[in-house]
Amino acid sequence: MTDGRTTLVVITRNRREELLGTLDRLAGLPQRPEVIVVDNASSDGTAEAVRTRFPAVRLLSPGRNLGAIGRNLAVRHAGTPYIAFNDDDTWWEPGSLAAAADLLDRHRGLAAVNGRILVEPSGREDPVVAELRDSPLKGPDWLPGPAIGSFLAAATVVRREAFDAVGGFHPRLWFGGEEELLATDLLSAGWQLCYVPALTVHHAASGARDSTARRIVGLRNTLWFTWLRRPGRSALRRTWRLARTVPRDAASARAFLAALRGLPWVLRERRPVPARVETALSALEDARRDSPARRYVG
Repeated sequence: MTDGRTTLVVITRNRREELLGTLDRLAGLPQRPEVIVVDNASSDGTAEAVRTRFPAVRLLSPGRNLGAIGRNLAVRHAGTPYIAFNDDDTWWEPGSLAAAADLLDRHRGLAAVNGRILVEPSGREDPVVAELRDSPLKGPDWLPGPAIGSFLAAATVVRREAFDAVGGFHPRLWFGGEEELLATDLLSAGWQLCYVPALTVHHAASGARDSTARRIVGLRNTLWFTWLRRPGRSALRRTWRLARTVPRDAASARAFLAALRGLPWVLRERRPVPARVETALSALEDARRDSPARRYVG
């Protein structure tokens, strides 16, 4: 039995074995959703392996590493009202995609639902789950779960209409915390986001990652987001706090330098959020201050 409401979008780069294992799991989902894989210029035979083992998967090979913007490319090729984002080391539990589509069908003001993330092989909750579950934001009574101010792309189903309306993921951020800007733009446009614990995503973190490079890009993107969307006083406060709390090492220095180099385009594109959204961002900033999921380490 198929459910044609949702397309699964997977971005990948040089993680052939992890991707193939994920595609095996996704192929077993009862909804049998269409799967689109964006291969970000892998050099390990990823594209050939996908074509051979999963001929039903739509493979997009842009020829360069688009990072998270590969998701934008995939969404343009999808023909469904909902998009489930997937990393090459995550997979949705059977039944979760249909349940997410049901919620989005039912609540027209809902842009995205973030599921519960279980870390494999232990099955424990990811530290970010507590942050989502205990979100300080207050949403409308009709929300099917706690209102949230951002989401984890690899554990989220989004409404394509909302995604397209705000332009998808920003091309400048490339990868690493890129969800924060998109989520804020959705909130500014009047959409709602929520966490739904009944939706489950499993994450078996790949060992093929450069944690230091990810930290540099993630911190740079946090600064860019702050300067792009927060009002002046809030932007200065958060920048100062980051400068005082991140590790004092070469990686942090490189992140700040990279962010400063982007300041000309940031100032050109700067668009502070409405007051109601800034109130939400301030509440989230306070709530995340001691969150174990928000440490710049690696």
